[in-house]
Amino acid sequence: MMLEVLDERPPAIFLLGPTAAGKTDLAIALVEQLNCEIISVDSAQVYKGMDIGAAKPDAATLARAPHRLINLRDPAESYSAGDFRRDALQAMQEITAAGKTPLLVGGTSLYYQRLLAGDSNLPSSNPLIRQQLEKELQAIGCPALHQRLAAIDPESAAKIAPTDPQRTLRALELFLQTGKTRTQLWQEQQPEPFAWRLLQLGLTPTQRSTLHQRIEQRFLLMLEQGLIEEVEALRKRSDLHLGLVSMRAVGYRQAWQYLDGDFDLTELKARGIAATRQLAKRQLTWMRSWQHLNWLQSDHSQLLPCVLAAATAFIANETTNKAIENRLLALNPTLL
Repeated sequence: MMLEVLDERPPAIFLLGPTAAGKTDLAIALVEQLNCEIISVDSAQVYKGMDIGAAKPDAATLARAPHRLINLRDPAESYSAGDFRRDALQAMQEITAAGKTPLLVGGTSLYYQRLLAGDSNLPSSNPLIRQQLEKELQAIGCPALHQRLAAIDPESAAKIAPTDPQRTLRALELFLQTGKTRTQLWQEQQPEPFAWRLLQLGLTPTQRSTLHQRIEQRFLLMLEQGLIEEVEALRKRSDLHLGLVSMRAVGYRQAWQYLDGDFDLTELKARGIAATRQLAKRQLTWMRSWQHLNWLQSDHSQLLPCVLAAATAFIANETTNKAIENRLLALNPTLL
């Protein structure tokens, strides 16, 4: 029988999960008991001034467990998956050089995908094409544009939700720029071996109802904490509008529309909760297709000790990946 050869690359941990699954609490516990440092994998937390709606860690939390890659950009600026890959690799290199383990925490699937896929030959966004697509988005809606994408590139359309304007527009933009589909362009990529060995953890409550309850409680808490006032301050800026990626983030878009008078506070609550549930559903759908993911029940009584034991063994590189996976099987939930 052949023995599994231990991987000598430095360790890194991915902690994935839908919004409101409890990733931050587990990540902080790992930081406090292991020699880890957190890198945020969240497309909303990169923006300055977007704190409440992005569920950005507060000052007390950051004092306990500093997070890298938050507050990087003004909301009027763009931040691509390629930008994330560059910044994340630099942060991982610095953390590893300091003798620590990078702990990447968040639910932005595109960031994880680009990080592992390597450098891309995809062209940068074309402002004229993007502006035209944004106008069409406002005129006919995302589902109609998604249908157009499905006719051009059915493989990409199958991986993108009809309600995901950012990825739908990007896929259409690539075709208009290059004459090639997003699928074709990705097939032409030259994958690079990743410089770290990975322990990939996927966190979710056991029951869908638990996740929905957490989502509702968190959105209502955001409103109590001042989400509307936060968006009101952003709306006062002449350079911000709902066409920007930052302002289309869940919670921000709904609060902006409420301030525009499109609906009342009761409807804001309903729409914000529904949009967050849809986001969580998309995140879980993507997670189910992610290879080498160890699923964890966020409400399991033995979550922390089991994960600590597995992560300790992984970081020390004292056992095989299969043995580590077996340690985590007890935490595997029934998929939502």
